[in-house]
Amino acid sequence: MGWVLFILYLCLLAYFMFFSESFGRTDTDRDYAYNLILFKEISRYFKYYNVLGFPLFMINIVGNIVAFAPFGFFLPVIWERTRHWYVTVILSFSMSLFVETMQLVGKVGSFDVDDLLLNTIGGFVGYIIFALARGVWERYSGTNRK
Repeated sequence: MGWVLFILYLCLLAYFMFFSESFGRTDTDRDYAYNLILFKEISRYFKYYNVLGFPLFMINIVGNIVAFAPFGFFLPVIWERTRHWYVTVILSFSMSLFVETMQLVGKVGSFDVDDLLLNTIGGFVGYIIFALARGVWERYSGTNRK
């Protein structure tokens, strides 16, 4: 079941990152877009929150974290080697780097180091949720699985 949910999640992630018209992913006639300065976009979204508005703030800041939380949750469910937080964080960063690079190459978004940070945080948040859920499961089911 974990594999099925993980694959469905990856399909949804691919759709929103590369094909979603509502996120402007179908316009390929644009130039390459990138941000290589850490915290540049994050600080811009906080600074101009009143101008950009709540929905855009949520999509960019919170959305990048939420988008990768399932990655950090499902990975240790389906692959025992990732049950160490640092392995999941490294794989979350790697997956985010892959997605950001493909967006740059395909001109369907922008390569943004702030997104790398937020996505990696999202993977870590997902791992924390996994660890908490596993602890609760073990406590109330009477099992201690490794």
